[in-house]
Amino acid sequence: MIVLAITFGRVIWVGVGLLMMVFLWRVGITMLRAFTTPLPGPPPAGEMRKVNVRYRCAVCGVELKLTLAPDEDPPPPRHCLEDMIVVAPLYD
Repeated sequence: MIVLAITFGRVIWVGVGLLMMVFLWRVGITMLRAFTTPLPGPPPAGEMRKVNVRYRCAVCGVELKLTLAPDEDPPPPRHCLEDMIVVAPLYD
């Protein structure tokens, strides 16, 4: 009876170990496939792109964060009849 319980316990541990091995194998293969997929091409002209640019007005000090723009490097907006200055992010 005790020998059967010890054997059954070992079978459970081996089964759990095999399930963990299969899980880790699949996660690893999925990660490797993610590295080998090519990057998507640039969006067509005129379509909005995600950007993270901050501007500050040199005259009054108003700050603006731009998150979508038609170009990767958008021209600065105007405020107080002057072009705004690009501000480097502190913690990004």
